[in-house]
Amino acid sequence: MRSLFGAMMAFTLSLPALAQEAPRLFPSRDVAVTYRVSGAGPMQEVTMAWAAAARLMRIELPGMGYTIADFAGQKGFMVMQMPQPMVMDIPMAQAAAHMRALETARFTRLGADRVAGIACTNWRHESSQGSGTGCFTDDGVMLRSQGAAQGMQGGLEALNVTYGAQDVARFQRPAGAPSMQMPGGVLPGSPPAAKK
Repeated sequence: MRSLFGAMMAFTLSLPALAQEAPRLFPSRDVAVTYRVSGAGPMQEVTMAWAAAARLMRIELPGMGYTIADFAGQKGFMVMQMPQPMVMDIPMAQAAAHMRALETARFTRLGADRVAGIACTNWRHESSQGSGTGCFTDDGVMLRSQGAAQGMQGGLEALNVTYGAQDVARFQRPAGAPSMQMPGGVLPGSPPAAKK
């Protein structure tokens, strides 16, 4: 989960800087997508929701909590239910190297496809951090992604896509929740240390 989360964050935080000949990579309207995840561990499902106008994304992490990415503000945080909510800010500096590499990523259009009954276009992308393929709708919804980076492989495939207004309140920090630091600035997946 940690490597998958890191790859998703690094990829999506770099979207505004990607090359011209590339798919739209951020949804142009509110949507929620449930994906089947494949990777190092057992296959599982993850739901991601986007509030398009505010450029916010919420990733539900089964058994852990959820993560919010604020692309306009270039920041994010993870909320863990333990059982009371605890918040960990995500160190965006860790994704910076991936972001710089993706700024020069090369995209190649591969052709039309359908995933979860929705039309999309397959693209191949290559950068110094890795390579892979993805199928994106014209309005910027990723329906399938498969790739490899830093010796790890993984993928996502949409099972269900629901367009509709997202409640922006679901993308805000929980009021009064205590904050924690990630030890060594690592991405979510490692036990946190309480902030002093």
